[in-house]
Amino acid sequence: MAVDMSEAIRQLMQERNMSEELIQKTIKDILLAAYKKTFGRDENAVVRFNDNQEVSILAKKTIVDGVYDSLVEIDLEEAKELLPDAEVGDEILIEVDPKEFDRGSVQSAKQTAHQSIKEFQKDSLWSEFKDKVNEIVIGYYQRERNGDIYVDLGKVEGRLLKKYQSPREVYRVNDRIKALIQKVDNTKPGAIDIILSRTHPEFVKAIFELEVPEVYDKTVTIHKIVREPGYRTKLAVYSNREDVDPVGACVGLKGVRIQAIIKELEGEKIDILKYDPDPRRFIKNALSPAEVRDVIIMDESKRQALAVVNENQLSLAIGKQGLNVRLANRLVDWSIDVKTDAQFEEMDIAAESRRAVSELFGEGEELSRVSELPEVDPAVARILLDNNIDFIEDFLNVSNEDLAALPGLNAEQITTLKKLIEEYVEIVEEEGESFEEAAHEEETEIPAAEENPEEEYECPECGAKITVDMTNCPNCGVGLSFEDAEE
Repeated sequence: MAVDMSEAIRQLMQERNMSEELIQKTIKDILLAAYKKTFGRDENAVVRFNDNQEVSILAKKTIVDGVYDSLVEIDLEEAKELLPDAEVGDEILIEVDPKEFDRGSVQSAKQTAHQSIKEFQKDSLWSEFKDKVNEIVIGYYQRERNGDIYVDLGKVEGRLLKKYQSPREVYRVNDRIKALIQKVDNTKPGAIDIILSRTHPEFVKAIFELEVPEVYDKTVTIHKIVREPGYRTKLAVYSNREDVDPVGACVGLKGVRIQAIIKELEGEKIDILKYDPDPRRFIKNALSPAEVRDVIIMDESKRQALAVVNENQLSLAIGKQGLNVRLANRLVDWSIDVKTDAQFEEMDIAAESRRAVSELFGEGEELSRVSELPEVDPAVARILLDNNIDFIEDFLNVSNEDLAALPGLNAEQITTLKKLIEEYVEIVEEEGESFEEAAHEEETEIPAAEENPEEEYECPECGAKITVDMTNCPNCGVGLSFEDAEE
């Protein structure tokens, strides 16, 4: 007896998103399981579908002249009633009425089919969602259980765990929820478990990719994100193109982009800062919105640093309950201690720091450039370099009037740079000509220093009187060496 399954097959295809081939296989398995349960074996059973999605189950029997096994054999006379030209040895298909199946067989077949469909759904959903980890999905609040929110994602439900919910947010039934797929688990029998999150840093990154085209197309790269959900987020960005400001791109014109992101995070504060490979500059940026005057590396191997701020910036740098400096520590991966100027002076590190830098400065010419000064403004160094002022000596030889006339340079920047030179560079002012100029003039007037051994000079360190036959200064003990100016 043919059973019309067309409507059932269409419903399964629509509701379960199953292919026609898979549905037919499932139905075939059901009928064969029922046939085997009823008759003991199914090697002679055949299941067929016609063009109208009608299905029938048939038993293949051999025509014989004397039946020994009625399950696989049929008598010639009986076969001729069905097929007049039947002969012994031929095979014939005889339709089996599903009503012949006992109730237990049908029930067992239904359970098999139900399990097959559930396993297919699980595999299908797993294939669809396993590659969507760290992607944004949108669903609707369905119900709440033990603090966990169940979100309708269309084909499946996701779970927004209580620990992954922002403390700022409150949800009601049918509320629209945008969340990050944090994990997809297929270990549960019959279903997959999709864990959602709104507190993960990757959620903020995904939101930026949606709102900022430059982040999406990798023109601007997010170096790292740290977050205290519901309170504050810090992210460091850098640009892969010189003509694109990474911070400006994320903020948007009149702050329209960042405001949209803040709205999505229910008012959570967001600090966007520029990443810098120099740890001093990076630490200074990470403590924003506080203004940091100086950063001292205390122990590079242990990644310990000291940030010096003005008195009125201390509370801003530390933040409420230490939140700002704690996030900065995680962002730069350094241990940062914040001190005021007065506290820094009490630690007696300032003098040691200046002395160490001064000693380094004196070790080679490569440290004599303006750009090598600690904490120098890169923009100021670039303006000077563009005007052929590279070395500190060149800068000091230019008058204030000429410096002020340089485009892009103001009086405050000039004053700040001179203070840096004053702080980190020991400048020895001598009356009259320099030691090198004097040596050059003496070379032109006197053939050799050895011919005038009693000629007197001044010690370059302390200014005491010395002569060419001395190897050490009698006053300060510094070693002396007299060479021609050309050498």
